Amino acid sequence: MAVVYNECIIFVECWDFHIPDKGGGSIRKPIDGRDISEKRVGNQVYSIKQVAAMLDIPTVTLRAWENRYSAVTPERTESGYRLYTDENVEDLRWLKEQVEQHQTNISEAVRMLKENKAALPEAVIPAPLTSPVPTMEEAYLRMADQIYDSLYHFQGERANGLIDFGFTMYGYDSMFYHVLVPILIRVGDAWEQGRASVAQEHFMTQLISQRFYQFFHLFPIYPHLPKVLALCPEGEHHQVGLLLFSLFMRKNGAEVLYLGANTPEEGVFPIIRDQKIKLVCLSITNPALSEQSDRLVDRIMTEFPHMRFILGGKGYERNENAAYPEWIMPEDSSDWQAWLEREYLTDNPTRTQG
Repeated sequence: MAVVYNECIIFVECWDFHIPDKGGGSIRKPIDGRDISEKRVGNQVYSIKQVAAMLDIPTVTLRAWENRYSAVTPERTESGYRLYTDENVEDLRWLKEQVEQHQTNISEAVRMLKENKAALPEAVIPAPLTSPVPTMEEAYLRMADQIYDSLYHFQGERANGLIDFGFTMYGYDSMFYHVLVPILIRVGDAWEQGRASVAQEHFMTQLISQRFYQFFHLFPIYPHLPKVLALCPEGEHHQVGLLLFSLFMRKNGAEVLYLGANTPEEGVFPIIRDQKIKLVCLSITNPALSEQSDRLVDRIMTEFPHMRFILGGKGYERNENAAYPEWIMPEDSSDWQAWLEREYLTDNPTRTQG
């Protein structure tokens, strides 16, 4: 299950490309609370934290390269904050490549950079150091690779910093569905194929899941909507789709009680009764669990005859003999909103509500 929302996302300029807004102009991000657009008209600048995230170079290393070797000379605000130009960023990118890929020490790399630039006519200096402009898909992939690598090596603080930076760059929806969701899918595949340990899979999934949970409380709850219980039945350990759908329901104003993966059946019925649940969402990725899930639906309906259900995940979508096809969410996420509004968010005289 995956969702793509057609909402307005605010982008900021970063890395080595510029993203226009709908009016055709560039959107600038204030650095350290100060609008720098008047200082650098037509030439983007970046803070040291932005450059560190873009190039995967710690800020302490950037300062050391500047102070000890004069690798680059960033501009400064009146308050002393560093402002790196596009040329500064490309110089640092080149230096990093020499150090990491060619095992050149930094002092020698800086000497080579300055000699190369001095030997070229001024008009063509940027050309050898300018990388091709990446597409948005390439930018998302680059960000996802950096976050995945950090999580794979248990570098939680670095991963969270990159995620925060990504939210600033792309907006929340694009970051969730174009960066974080592919990471979760990649983590699950790596675990199944033996390329990630159980500990790595748990650490990576838990950290990203926590970032999803943070946004649950940001959306208002509408009391007239059915209260939702979201779970993966016992034996289903993949909860990416369930997590996404729960966030989707919260954005639509529904209160969601999220139980997550591998939920024992005996704990479900007391929650439904005590919390006055009106809608149960079940997600499975393994078609082999569909019969077990259908039996759970049967037992819930026996005790709670007016219960409504939403069934999702590849386990249902690929089941040609589904017991309850009318409750299965559309596979195409672009149809989710229309389906949800038609089936659950409007009064339907053909349905009986509890």
